[in-house]
Amino acid sequence: MIVVSFNTRDLLRECLSTLQREARGLSYETIVVDNASRDGSADMVATEFPEMRIIRSKINLGFAAANNLAFKVVRGRYVVLLNSDAFLHPNALRDSIARMDSNPRAGLAGGRLVGRDGSFQPSARMYPSLINNFLTMSGLAAKYPDSRLLGRMDRTWADPLQPAQVDWVPGAYSIIRRSVLDRIGFFDERFFLYYEEVDLCRRIKAAKHEIWYWPDIVVEHIGGESAKTIKDPGAPSSISKTELWRMRSGLLYFGKHHGQIGARASMLLELWWYRLRALRNSWSNSIRRRAGVPNFELAAAALKQAWSDTLGGTTSPPRPW
Repeated sequence: MIVVSFNTRDLLRECLSTLQREARGLSYETIVVDNASRDGSADMVATEFPEMRIIRSKINLGFAAANNLAFKVVRGRYVVLLNSDAFLHPNALRDSIARMDSNPRAGLAGGRLVGRDGSFQPSARMYPSLINNFLTMSGLAAKYPDSRLLGRMDRTWADPLQPAQVDWVPGAYSIIRRSVLDRIGFFDERFFLYYEEVDLCRRIKAAKHEIWYWPDIVVEHIGGESAKTIKDPGAPSSISKTELWRMRSGLLYFGKHHGQIGARASMLLELWWYRLRALRNSWSNSIRRRAGVPNFELAAAALKQAWSDTLGGTTSPPRPW
């Protein structure tokens, strides 16, 4: 088990306690990689969970590089990734192992993510593409979730209780066959946060292995807790640092898998969408819509900054972002 920690001490404690309960009777090890938390997360693990291994990073390495530190030392047939704000439901871990054992073609798999209130979270997804990104940005995917065409990105048209082979699953919870990692390599550390699991799943599928979504494996996930602790005085006002990271990683993903033309097309699509929304809202009779114009303008400015930061989707800025 690998858990990456960043300023979520209390949730991390709950995560590890739940993990201990669900792993009882199994042969396993847990490695916690702390990304220079300021809230005493690493000390809490050392004190309250002495049987777990803690790797303390002096800087925030991001998700990919932090997991890679643990990949280098972890043992066992499978590697399980679990966010510090995610909690295993009963039998999730045992069932994951049993499913992987019964399907040797499965390289990586995830389960059904739910919120604290039991609400379903997107758990089985298609690769980002120009059309998929447009459908999401435009709101068409949310407006027509039952459409196989318009709801394709998050597969909202599909029965969430049916298992399926998919393009990728979120990194909040996943189980990975160790032999596959040894064959294709670890996370691409150019992705500081976001898109790293998409890239990994894409490489696993290219190596002729399958990515599975198993809905009876349930994991409660809060999401975004680490992001709340991040401040960036250099980011445009009202644009979060993590949103800038999302833009950078998106450009790097398109640059890696679709070339510089694909990265530029992705950037222009999103940029002109922000500009069109700003223009449309500036003509609106609604005070609320007119008040939102600066946010679209700032988003466009952040995207242009991300383009510059990544040299057009070709280069990852030095860590930490």
